[in-house]
Amino acid sequence: MPTPRLILDWSLYRLALLLAAPLIPLRLLWRGRRERGYLQHWGERLGAADVPTGAIWIHAVSVGEMRAAQPLIEALRADHPDAPILLSCMTPTGRATAESLYGRFARIVYLPYDYAWLVRRFLHRAQPRAGILMETELWPNLIHAAARASVPLMLANARLSERSARGYARLPALVRACLQRIAVVAAQTAADAARLAALGARAPQVTGNLKFDIAPPAEQLERGAGWKAGWGGRPVLLAASTREGEEAPLLRAFAGAAATDVLLVLVPRHPQRFDEVARLIEAAGLPYQRRSAGAPLRPESRVLLGDSLGELFAYYAACDVAFVGGSLQPLGGQNLIEAASVGRPVLVGPHTFNFEEATRLAIEAGAALRVGDADAWMAAALRLLVDAPARARMGEAGLAFAARHRGAAARVAGLLRR
Repeated sequence: MPTPRLILDWSLYRLALLLAAPLIPLRLLWRGRRERGYLQHWGERLGAADVPTGAIWIHAVSVGEMRAAQPLIEALRADHPDAPILLSCMTPTGRATAESLYGRFARIVYLPYDYAWLVRRFLHRAQPRAGILMETELWPNLIHAAARASVPLMLANARLSERSARGYARLPALVRACLQRIAVVAAQTAADAARLAALGARAPQVTGNLKFDIAPPAEQLERGAGWKAGWGGRPVLLAASTREGEEAPLLRAFAGAAATDVLLVLVPRHPQRFDEVARLIEAAGLPYQRRSAGAPLRPESRVLLGDSLGELFAYYAACDVAFVGGSLQPLGGQNLIEAASVGRPVLVGPHTFNFEEATRLAIEAGAALRVGDADAWMAAALRLLVDAPARARMGEAGLAFAARHRGAAARVAGLLRR
């Protein structure tokens, strides 16, 4: 019998959905001004996707989650070679990532918005044998509909920061009802498992972070080495996965302190910001080129704008020191495991709560250093550029750190198998 609190939480959630409904097409049109992908496949967002039946269904909201799913998908295909793979996402960049990684064998669609009749329509069409929600995707109507349709759900690579846990705690009864309908919760860390259990998850398992199982693609490592050779031996700093509010201070610090032969490779996290970041480089008065132009690096260029998709490992392979963005501003940070797995020294800012344990372990292992702001980043990066033994030590520590924590994909696949 629903409790009064659960009835209240459901009512608040449904009211929010009702109020948001007229804004959805406006939001898609607005986002479509900068990303044309938001103007496509609207039928899928209404549950009308052409999907295979009886598939293993994995939902990964965007780029990071879609890439993290790669080792798990490989393990599932080995375990269930005859099962179709259905991937759902929410963003055009997530869809593009899925197409590049899995397009040769998987059906890729947008997940409908979390309205009861839309998610019921999607599940009725797909009739998946199991559903895997990557990281922390708690959509109440979707989870409720899956339970009614007898589709077992797993929350894989689950993470929950203290900040996110406080947000979910505002609707405690609804979140508890959602988590208790999920058959298996595979958490990244013991802290994630504890926070999920406090919100109502049943016996969450600690399986580790799937991102440790992503091997750097050999062709990207070769591409990065080729770039580096073509840049004439210039020292290379990489600022990867940067977010809004970070590029301007990074560029100021670089322009004020770095020697003219040092090359800064700047790779924004979101493709829709490439032009905006180009304008920031111009405003900083730094000669630059775009990676998308494909032209050889000019000797006078001080910044290379990494405005290409799917080449992050190549950028890491081409650099001497890597900074991982999303961490100068209070945004939670981005994945530093990739840089460590390529054997590059890693710098991060003060805000890494989305990758709390991975960052702590990397720093403890000697693979990463934390800096307080853009000026501190510049000072630490320049020290490393002139200290080859320190770079080598940090790179070797990163390789060992990445190797030590692999195995999550097999553990998660084992839970699904059982």
